[in-house]
Amino acid sequence: MKRREHLWERRVQLAAHPLAYPFITAVARRGPAVRVPGIGIVVGDPGLARQVLLDHDGFRKDGPGSSGALWTPVLGPAVLLNMEGEEHRRLRAALTGLFTRAQATELCTRVLAPVLREATDRLAAGGAVDLVALTRAAAGTVIGELLGVSDTAGAEVFERGERIVRMVGLRTRELTPRQVAKAKAVLAGLVAQAGEAYDRAETGSMMGRLRAHGLDREQALGLAAAFLLTGTETVATTVPRIFALWHDSGLLPALRADLETGGAALDPAIDEAMRVITPSPAMLRRAARPGLLGTTEVREGDRVLIATARCDLAAGPFDRDAALGRCPAHDPKRLWFGAGPHYCIGAPLALAEIRVLLQALLTAGAGTIVRRRAKRRVLIPTYARLEVSAAQATAPQRRSDRKRRTDRTKTELTTS
Repeated sequence: MKRREHLWERRVQLAAHPLAYPFITAVARRGPAVRVPGIGIVVGDPGLARQVLLDHDGFRKDGPGSSGALWTPVLGPAVLLNMEGEEHRRLRAALTGLFTRAQATELCTRVLAPVLREATDRLAAGGAVDLVALTRAAAGTVIGELLGVSDTAGAEVFERGERIVRMVGLRTRELTPRQVAKAKAVLAGLVAQAGEAYDRAETGSMMGRLRAHGLDREQALGLAAAFLLTGTETVATTVPRIFALWHDSGLLPALRADLETGGAALDPAIDEAMRVITPSPAMLRRAARPGLLGTTEVREGDRVLIATARCDLAAGPFDRDAALGRCPAHDPKRLWFGAGPHYCIGAPLALAEIRVLLQALLTAGAGTIVRRRAKRRVLIPTYARLEVSAAQATAPQRRSDRKRRTDRTKTELTTS
């Protein structure tokens, strides 16, 4: 990733994982699937990655060493991300109707209107908006509405999920009893509010739908906690990175012009950016039987780490033509959301939220990054701050920013 639009993406990745990112990159270059002592089998080939994700009998999300097992002590045994087989299919079927594109778009447009109004008014007045703070509040607001905890501020909902995610690293295999107790305590207040929504049996909410499909209260509350963890962090970290990639590749003017004629390029531009940034850089599975991955022998019980970020970049760097819909998408199946029975059930909701946020920013004329700083030592790579404005920064602003840069970390940059 040497092109200009990838320079900041590399900084973001290195700030999050200064050792793991270059290590996994180097391992992936050695072959499609490589056994690494202490880590497992690292898969860096998109074809093999899909093979693993589609084989839900051979590579599972439950059991020791899997990502599902990591969260079971906190969330309970039946929360989709740690399930397989018929029970998993039944529970997905109960939730599918909540996540159509139309319903997701209506939900996000309605609940995000107040959040976006303040930001777009500030841009119109010539001020700057921090996309990190904006998307954190937005992600928490959407999940809060979905789970029936809309009385809690969106920023607080997000912060609670973030406190739990911070406990986990790429090498984490299980949470300690102390971490489990802390995670449950962090979730307690929000889970209690979701329980009230379950008791009211609200037909339009996720909690009401789960009750109508026969899930008991404990199962439904476990799912509510799972959606809090998976439905906030990823979206909130993705939007600033997409905007930054569009900015650095010079795509913003073309996208604003496209919006004036219907916005046909918005979806492919989001997809192409998500392919390059890959919000969740890795996925975990547990081998349930011996076999082969490419030419690498797999033993039962092996931990399989899919280096999703490397798999997605196999198609090449950011492609402006694909982003503007001038050529087919490099990965129309969106590997960054997974594949097979565990393909992200919330993908339509995540995409709707991303689309609503970015469209509002483009319409408001956001086009200049005033300052930014990558966030250090986090599970999901992201920015700690990304301030944007609707107008070009003045020369005095740029000189002042360059002076402040000398007092900041090496991962901070002021753009001109």
